[in-house]
Amino acid sequence: MSNRYVFLYASAMVIIVAVVLSGAATLLRPLQERNMRIEKMQNILAAINIPAPRGEVEDLFDRYVTNTKIVNHVGDEIEGDAFEVDLQDEIRKGVEDRRLPVYIAEVDGEIYYIVPLRGAGLWGPIWGYVGLESDLVTVAGANFDHASETPGLGAEISERGFEQQFAGKKIFDDESNFRPVRVVKGRVDPDDPHAVDGISGGTITSNGVTNMLRDGLELYKSYFEKLKTT
Repeated sequence: MSNRYVFLYASAMVIIVAVVLSGAATLLRPLQERNMRIEKMQNILAAINIPAPRGEVEDLFDRYVTNTKIVNHVGDEIEGDAFEVDLQDEIRKGVEDRRLPVYIAEVDGEIYYIVPLRGAGLWGPIWGYVGLESDLVTVAGANFDHASETPGLGAEISERGFEQQFAGKKIFDDESNFRPVRVVKGRVDPDDPHAVDGISGGTITSNGVTNMLRDGLELYKSYFEKLKTT
């Protein structure tokens, strides 16, 4: 068998495989995008403690999420589709250029505000959503996820036991000073409205959640303060 034949055969196989993979990727892209959209809806609803089975999530989202907005760092509303904003892209921009999505939900006559957050854990990015009650002070719920945190350690941020600690906590103190929730090593005083228990063995990821909450929620502070005065 000549070297020329081997080369031509190998080249043909590479081209065929590339075409097949490209075609498969093109065919699967709509399904992947739909799965990402459904997961995003589930996570937003989880931040206000609404379980959303996959087959029901779109109906539940349309039922409870009554409005969406995009705001900037000074709290002014700007044009655009909040659901299409990718926070991974936004955090690469300067603060003054960022688009900040807000999801407004109504459940049993109560209004909730849900905002997305993104930060860094030990091994990669972490992200989540925090739901606030209508006072824009009290946390209704939280939902977190990660790319590559260690199972049994930092990965615990996506477990409901960790997330449920945030319900009822406060992001402003009694004097209206901004004091977002901290994730604290060891056991915290259950009466502390600004702290939750950290993850055993996951100190760096716990600190990442603390930083994400502080930096992410601070961007919305002007918007929250404007809402309180309207």
